[in-house]
Amino acid sequence: MKIGMDLSVLAQPGRSDAAVLAEHLALGDLAEPLGFDSLFGLEHHFTGYSMSPHPLQLLSYFAGRTKRITLGTCVIVLPWHDPIRVAEQIAYLDLLCGGRCLFGFGRGAASVEYAGFRVPMEEARPRFAESAQLITKALRDEEFEWDGEYFQIPKMSIRPRPMSHPERRFYASSVSPESAEIMAKLGFGMMVIMQNEWVKAAADIQKFRDIAISVGHAPRPPIILTNVSVAESRDEAKDRAMQYLSAKWDSIDAHYKFSDGHLGKIKGYESYGRMAKTYSKLKDVEARQKMTDFYVKIQIVGTPDDCIQQLAELQNLTGSDHMVCDFSYGGMPHEDGVLNMRLFADRVLPVIQHDTAFKGTVNIPGLEGKQEADVFAPA
Repeated sequence: MKIGMDLSVLAQPGRSDAAVLAEHLALGDLAEPLGFDSLFGLEHHFTGYSMSPHPLQLLSYFAGRTKRITLGTCVIVLPWHDPIRVAEQIAYLDLLCGGRCLFGFGRGAASVEYAGFRVPMEEARPRFAESAQLITKALRDEEFEWDGEYFQIPKMSIRPRPMSHPERRFYASSVSPESAEIMAKLGFGMMVIMQNEWVKAAADIQKFRDIAISVGHAPRPPIILTNVSVAESRDEAKDRAMQYLSAKWDSIDAHYKFSDGHLGKIKGYESYGRMAKTYSKLKDVEARQKMTDFYVKIQIVGTPDDCIQQLAELQNLTGSDHMVCDFSYGGMPHEDGVLNMRLFADRVLPVIQHDTAFKGTVNIPGLEGKQEADVFAPA
């Protein structure tokens, strides 16, 4: 199984953005020498929630600093962009890195970002679907034209042409049933952020697979995004996770404003409205503790042996062959992020990459019993 890392660059009060970014770029520089398989960039804007406004630009930087690892996006938010420009940038990165890239797409859920780009949020779903199809066509066909609802493109060609077939390595992040159906029908792979119980995630993946198969696609194994806290003792690993994943809640609600319930009134985002009740409880100490306990439980947290066991279970449940880990989150000090990453690389990574046990298949158990609901912690 492949193991990668992502860079989630949270702004920190009292520190310059340049200093925070420099530390995360240094983490990215460790990925290849430590033996990781991939490096992923996020896309967010305007609030400092994750200071990565252009993941393809970030990956172009690392294309010149690496030789082996896969470079990926988690995700490019398509409704905010001209799809022709996205296709050009993908083709160019494909050439710059020698074809060692893959691409995750999404439609975003932050109204502040939609407002900043002057795109009506109600149009997110159809804009995503049309852009995804157009980008695929532009990369696949030597010449193409398009006459759609949002884009009318005369006959043209993306130049320079990509050297590989990046359109065959497209994934989509999905958190709503409606989006999952669109993405499965487009033939994309699934990119899953671990935000609910693993069996629930596995069931969502199976539904996605069923939709893809029903329309003639052979679904690829999903890519899983998770947070990691590994230490020599379980207590140390859990304490770190509790501290910095708890801090993450504030940054999430400051950016997405889930707690005010406004998303439930926006066309295409009705399923997000249920999260208002959960996020409105964040000011209550007991509720916040319970929420953080649950979130830590569904991440990869513990000793190196614990992490190996948890990754094996997650891989067996979901059928994933590629997991992407965040080692520095919630304003974690840089040195702690480095220690977290190095210990994982030294004690966990070799086992996950080379042990034949990590070639499992999807094995979804029944979902009897009480399920946690409406917990959503985005990348």
